[in-house]
Amino acid sequence: MSAIEPLVLESRSPAATEAIGEGLAALLSPGTTLALYGDLAAGKTCLVRGLARHFGARDAVHSPTFTLVNEYGEDVRLHHLDLYRLGGAEELADLGLEEMVDTGICAIEWAERAEGMLPKRRVELHLEHAGGDLRRIRISDHGVLPLGWQRQFDGPG
Repeated sequence: MSAIEPLVLESRSPAATEAIGEGLAALLSPGTTLALYGDLAAGKTCLVRGLARHFGARDAVHSPTFTLVNEYGEDVRLHHLDLYRLGGAEELADLGLEEMVDTGICAIEWAERAEGMLPKRRVELHLEHAGGDLRRIRISDHGVLPLGWQRQFDGPG
């Protein structure tokens, strides 16, 4: 579905992963869904921390593992979902996923647990451990990001 090849970035620290999230956030508009995939401690929440900072989050950003959803930002709401402990598709529907997508930006950790409910137009982020603090982040656009979005990430990483 993606018109271009995914962009693969390397992050050498949590701060660099946050910077990637902040850079990505500058490209997003309300109605965008970000599907985050990766093992435990791959950097998903770190990336969301950067997204939230861009949207003016004043609170500390942490994984909403026990609450399932945290919200950040002022003008644009960032809905941060962590589906690791999701009990089933019905629970996701009860959270109001469709409404969250319509009213802000959704960053969904463990997105594979909602595969059938995710919009086709989305940004997919696959994060993986690459040894030590090094993380590899593959960004795939599925009809959401503006033309030339990759330039946002030119330069040192």
